[in-house]
Amino acid sequence: MKFLVDAQLPPGLCRLLNRSGHDALHASQLPRQNLTTDQEIIVNADADGRAIITKDTDFYYSHVLYSRPAKLLLVRTGNIGVADLVGLFDGQLTEIVEALTTHDLVEVDRTSIRPRRSPGDAHGSTTL
Repeated sequence: MKFLVDAQLPPGLCRLLNRSGHDALHASQLPRQNLTTDQEIIVNADADGRAIITKDTDFYYSHVLYSRPAKLLLVRTGNIGVADLVGLFDGQLTEIVEALTTHDLVEVDRTSIRPRRSPGDAHGSTTL
């Protein structure tokens, strides 16, 4: 799966995703690096078929209202250390990828993965 990790999440998350066989890009690797706007991130992700991974709820509202970005993984952990975040993803990556394969919107917190119904999403909401 292809991912674009938003600027407020650590590049270490990209390293984990890439080591796991996925194609992950951090916002800091885009031409305007961390100055890249949310809209530019959405355009880049959608053009390249990437799911955006973010903590920024602006992406959530854009997805729900306009179906942009096309695929979104919203991280709802609150403040979390880099090692804990990477560990969370490492332990749940198979389930996260499966959820994003069947749903356009997935929320992850410290204890669950929740695929959500979104506009154009033919699947219901479940907790994994």
